[in-house]
Amino acid sequence: MLMRSRRPCLAVLLIALASSLGACGSSPGGGTSKVNGSIHITAGAPVGAVATINGSIDTDDNANLSTARTVNGGITIGSHASAASLTTVNGAILLKADSRVSGGVTVVNGAITLQSGAQVSGPVVNVSGPITLNSSRVSGGITTVNGNVSVLGQSHVEGGIVVKRPTGLFFHISDAVPKIIIGPGAIVDGDLRFDHAVKLYVSTQAKIGPVSGATAIAFTGAVPPG
Repeated sequence: MLMRSRRPCLAVLLIALASSLGACGSSPGGGTSKVNGSIHITAGAPVGAVATINGSIDTDDNANLSTARTVNGGITIGSHASAASLTTVNGAILLKADSRVSGGVTVVNGAITLQSGAQVSGPVVNVSGPITLNSSRVSGGITTVNGNVSVLGQSHVEGGIVVKRPTGLFFHISDAVPKIIIGPGAIVDGDLRFDHAVKLYVSTQAKIGPVSGATAIAFTGAVPPG
């Protein structure tokens, strides 16, 4: 129950973001918010919360910021950079090598990618779009509704993986069956729970927790067949 409570309610994310970005301008702690336009964070002094409605957010390598939020746009965190949390509605989130997020990473429609050495201390959550870990670490579990999940290289997921059944606003997203891949050398601690059909491929060299709602298909080599 505790694990589940850490994962945000996806159905209300759009409303929450629209409300929080309603007042734009300078924000406490040296942050920035705007309605239209992208935001670039340079390395140097720590930056507070940054937010935009229509635009992307990206940082230099070694930058340091608090929360980053956008509605229509992606978020890219540079190598060795750090942030408190990342949220977007329509757009991808990329954590470059050795970057850090102390909280969660949340997307409604878009990909989430963690490059080698990237770490997320909170949950990684989306509704649709691929979630890919490349020798990276997630400490708060992974949750999706209709996204493919690839845990590759020496990645380590604590808190398990959950694929939720579409409900409410997300009752029908796609007829595609999500593909879940746990590659050689990867570790998933915690339950792997699937509330609707998925294709689960687990390397014979991976380590995972208990599985419910799917039958794992073992594979050898770097990638599963097909």
